[in-house]
Amino acid sequence: MNTVNDSGVNLCRTLIATAVASVLLAACAAAPLKPDGAAEARNKLMQLQSDPNLAGRAPLAIKEADAAVRTAEQPQADQELAAYRVYLADRKIDTARAQAETRLAEDQRAALSAQRESARLDARTHEADTARSQVATARAEGAQQKLAADQARSESDAAYLAAANSEQQATELQRQIEELQARVTDRGLVLTLGDVLFESGRADLKTGTAGNLNKLVFFLNKHPDRSVAIEGYTDSVGSEDYNQALSQRRADSVRSYLVRQGIGSGRLTASGMGMIDPVAGNDSAAGRQQNRRVEVIVSNPPAASR
Repeated sequence: MNTVNDSGVNLCRTLIATAVASVLLAACAAAPLKPDGAAEARNKLMQLQSDPNLAGRAPLAIKEADAAVRTAEQPQADQELAAYRVYLADRKIDTARAQAETRLAEDQRAALSAQRESARLDARTHEADTARSQVATARAEGAQQKLAADQARSESDAAYLAAANSEQQATELQRQIEELQARVTDRGLVLTLGDVLFESGRADLKTGTAGNLNKLVFFLNKHPDRSVAIEGYTDSVGSEDYNQALSQRRADSVRSYLVRQGIGSGRLTASGMGMIDPVAGNDSAAGRQQNRRVEVIVSNPPAASR
């Protein structure tokens, strides 16, 4: 009788252990994983936040970077979206660091200017106190010469910082242009999107073809003073009216996507150009494919256009 009871107890224990193991395995399998690169972005942000010289000098930018990192750390089934979030978080951190370093340089220049002003006042006081003697005058002149040298060094440092900042901005703009694979023209930056965005004869964007458009969204968010003209083109197959309408719908589709990503509609215009202005001959399949395109023209900044 005891043997039967023991067997039942052992069976119950086995079932319970199996159930617990199953729950643990399911929990482990369901545990969300952070996207690739999210941990590196978090470490990069923590380094910035722990730097006593930079952490308090760009609080808003650091707060935005922290929010972007938290978003990047969220599990995401769409690997392309996850990678874009990590990329955006990394850029936010770089922007925050650049702002903090710029503010640090400004503070250092302000401190140097205050020291220079203090030295100037000291020199004037010393000059007034020692004006009766030649020795005192010579000392005052020496102090003035030292002050002039300090001022020259300060102006040289300021010019160096300004040049370095300008060079950094130019380098970043060139990197963004290369990322877009855009051409620099008198009209502005021209980004050509081939017919891979659309099915034949349709104007709806294909799923998974928004990579270049997302790069364009990032660029436009970085340069809010630039406007965008979207122009749709077709090959010569079909009637003129049909191609005009199709090119307009495709340009409108790209414009709608940019608006959905947060780009202000007032910055965007969409035009259907139909079969005009071909970039290749329409007598071959390869030529017609080149002519089926959408061109996005990003205007030059106002300062450059003047």
